Amino acid sequence: MKIKHYLLTLFLLLTTQVYLSAKALNSWKNGSSKQAIIEFVETAVDPENDGFIPESERIAVFDNDGTLWAEKPLYFQALFAFDQIRSMAPEHPEWQTEEPYASILKGDIEGALHDGEEALIKLVLASHSGMTTKGFQDMVGDWLASATHPTTGRAYTEMVYQPMLELLDYLRANNFKTFIVSGGGIDFMRVFSEAVYGIPPEQVIGSRVRADYTLVDGEPVFHRKAELGFINDKAGKPVGILEHIGRRPVMAFGNSDGDFQMLEWVTAGEGPRLGLLVHHTDEKREWAYDRESHVGSLNRGLDEAAERDWILVDMKKDWRRVFPR
Repeated sequence: MKIKHYLLTLFLLLTTQVYLSAKALNSWKNGSSKQAIIEFVETAVDPENDGFIPESERIAVFDNDGTLWAEKPLYFQALFAFDQIRSMAPEHPEWQTEEPYASILKGDIEGALHDGEEALIKLVLASHSGMTTKGFQDMVGDWLASATHPTTGRAYTEMVYQPMLELLDYLRANNFKTFIVSGGGIDFMRVFSEAVYGIPPEQVIGSRVRADYTLVDGEPVFHRKAELGFINDKAGKPVGILEHIGRRPVMAFGNSDGDFQMLEWVTAGEGPRLGLLVHHTDEKREWAYDRESHVGSLNRGLDEAAERDWILVDMKKDWRRVFPR
């Protein structure tokens, strides 16, 4: 009986693994991209294979904007910042004439961002500071619960990519630990990362403002300051990973040149490695953009993906569906 029980248990374990491989990634069309992912994972979990990866080393990092959820017409956190500027305006009459705030209040987004990153940083710092971390997270939660995307009318948390949600689940089912590594704000993403992606806040790495620890009415709080602490973008991404995780991941997923150094560092390690870029090619179901886009620009990654053996996912050709509904 013990032998039969052991054989039955072994059979169930083996068939479960086959089921995970065969049924996962339903929103991915059969093709080279899907097959490369499955082959990498099946190899990584097979202790008899030379490409076996111990569970402690199965770490996968994902960019957020344009990789896990959409980023058009602008990064969603920027749209949140603009809404906060409008709600804060009565307390700042000087913003009526001071740029870039005045243009936001007039509804002129292009004018507000005329000075590029410098203007965006001003808007983010003004709208993301002067409150406790909990106060900020409450603001984000309230906004996500009520705001809708300007062109699709969907809630922002519904602008996530179904194929990537399936990929996250598939990797975790095979004992990979998944992290977000984004240029977006760490405290912004931590509000929704677990509910939307199944990624807990301690596995989110992002840009951040400085904060002070202080007591308010005897209660310890963190007070957010209008000072940049760290920008987790481009070459900052590998630095953020090293400081936060302390181990080089084996899989990296992005969509823009802002993710290039992350994929470069991850895939330069010894042993099996996988790098993947999502190429936005679907103008009907999402947006088609790459080299000339003001967000999510993809130039170097597009040129070098093949020679670096990175998977270049064609959203239009490789995905059966884009959004969950």
